[in-house]
Order: sequence, then C-alpha cells, then structure tokens
Amino acid sequence: MARSIVGAGLLPTLGIHHHNRYNAYCLADDLMEPYRPYVDTVVYSVLKEHGTSEDISKEIKAILLKIPAMDVVLENEKSPLMNATQRTAVSLVKCFTGEQRKILYPEMT
Repeated sequence: MARSIVGAGLLPTLGIHHHNRYNAYCLADDLMEPYRPYVDTVVYSVLKEHGTSEDISKEIKAILLKIPAMDVVLENEKSPLMNATQRTAVSLVKCFTGEQRKILYPEMT
C-alpha cells in the first residue's frame, strides 16, 4: 500500500485517521484496512493447514508471496490486489482534488 501511495504522489506518513510521529506509514495504515480481510483469509488458511511455528517454511512463504497477485473486485472488475491498491491511492488523490467524492475500495465477495 505504501508503494501505491507514493506512486500516486502522496506521503505515506500523513494519515487521515492514524496519527503517530513514530509511524512512517500512517496513510498506508488507513488505506489498507479494507484489504485486510483478503490477507487475513490467506493467513488463516495457512495457520489452519500448517499450524503455528516460529519458522516460516518456503512453502508458506510462497503462499504469502501470492497475496499481491490475488484477484479482488473493484468496480465490478477483477484485478490483482496490487493493482487495486494503486487504484485506491489514485482515487484518494482524486478525492483531494475534487474530481470524485468516494475512495475506491474492493468489494468483498
């Protein structure tokens, strides 16, 4: 999310709801919340299948690395989660400039 924010020309340190001088990613924390269920679903399935461990195996790392490529639905279109975060960040810029009134977030299916 932080990369998407920077790519849209915003500073990830300046949050909307999150404010902490020691957190360099307050805006990223704000914008990523609607994406959290996607990540939580993957992590839950990993824990359910592999259990808990202090070490993360290569197999689990491979599963987690697929998260940015997961399909999400944004404006009735499927797109990879990584692209969706970029569209969300750009939509925030458009809100700031008055071009639109709502931030674009994925639909939960």
